[in-house]
Amino acid sequence: MKQKMVVVGGGFGGLAVSALLSKAGHQVTLLEKNSQIGGRARIWEEGGFRFDMGPSWYLMPEVFDGFFSLFGKRREDYYSLAKLDPAYRVFFSADETADVASERESAMALFDGLEPDGGKKLSRYLDLAEYKYKTAVREFLYKNYTSVFDFFNRRLIVEGSRLNVFQRLDRFVGRYFSDRRAKQILEYAMVFLGTSPEKAPALYSIMSHMDLNLGVYYPHGGLAGAARAFGRLAEEHGVQIETGQPVERIDVENGRAKAVVSGDRSWPADAVIVNADYAFAETRLLDPIHRSLDARYWRKKVWAPSMFLLYIGANHKLENLRHHNLYLAPEWSRHFHSIFEEPEWPREPCFYVSCISKSDPDSAPAEGENMFILVPVAPGLDDSDERRRSYAE
Repeated sequence: MKQKMVVVGGGFGGLAVSALLSKAGHQVTLLEKNSQIGGRARIWEEGGFRFDMGPSWYLMPEVFDGFFSLFGKRREDYYSLAKLDPAYRVFFSADETADVASERESAMALFDGLEPDGGKKLSRYLDLAEYKYKTAVREFLYKNYTSVFDFFNRRLIVEGSRLNVFQRLDRFVGRYFSDRRAKQILEYAMVFLGTSPEKAPALYSIMSHMDLNLGVYYPHGGLAGAARAFGRLAEEHGVQIETGQPVERIDVENGRAKAVVSGDRSWPADAVIVNADYAFAETRLLDPIHRSLDARYWRKKVWAPSMFLLYIGANHKLENLRHHNLYLAPEWSRHFHSIFEEPEWPREPCFYVSCISKSDPDSAPAEGENMFILVPVAPGLDDSDERRRSYAE
């Protein structure tokens, strides 16, 4: 039966679910607070520069392609992809770098130069990472979880030890490699996933399969361009997209969401799907009586890292950078300590530099470069414009 659906939040998730619901025959309205769709994957244009303000790594290309195939479409009809080579450059110190290829054999050669038999060790590591990845996609990725007990299915119980669910990533990587540089290449993603290698489950080794086996890609127009393609697909299937509509509350009657309110406008709904951050939606959009989790629950949670971001338009070429660049401090545990143990502005930070103009000349003037710098930091730090300027310097 055709129903009125209102989706809150125009990021990838909101755009995807809107398109799927509309394809199923429902009347769908999507509300996005910003002036453009994409959520965090939006753009800022200034002085001839076009900055991707949110995510910048395009991984798991088959998942994006599979989404478009649900509609009988091809992803390449909406945007093109370029496989990055190298996938990224790692700076281990001021004078030591390594280019990591989006190709397994080249990565093995790199690891041979980092420690004895490094290539063979990497091959064994990636074989297991691939098995974990395929198991995760098949068993976990497309299922909904309402409780930790939902994870304990028969397959997980049988294969649990091989998936290394209960091991920590740093210890697991240490079974294969002793060289600091090799370990950092296999653990760096934790810096940006909101945890540390000492605390992350070893199942996260699947990240190495994503970048070293499957490859790192760039969608033309950036991640924001890919989000716009999702929006185009949604509109083709009848979704009404309303930007500039910050949702203030969800009206509930008899335990069911009935309308979504933004300013002086109200959208009646038979069902509401919220793609905003969970904690925000629970504590800001719903009256206390209708919340699944109360404010005390959220106060007890450990928040993931925040980010210090710099968007920089350079008026000359930066020859030492690649598209993706990782600066990994020799003693990177100090950075993790400054996020999770004793929060402070990191004194010896690890950070990431994106320079998409290396792959997308349209993102910067002809002689310039487009880059942003990202430093993971603890949430809730003492913050001000003056402190930000000082830290930027």
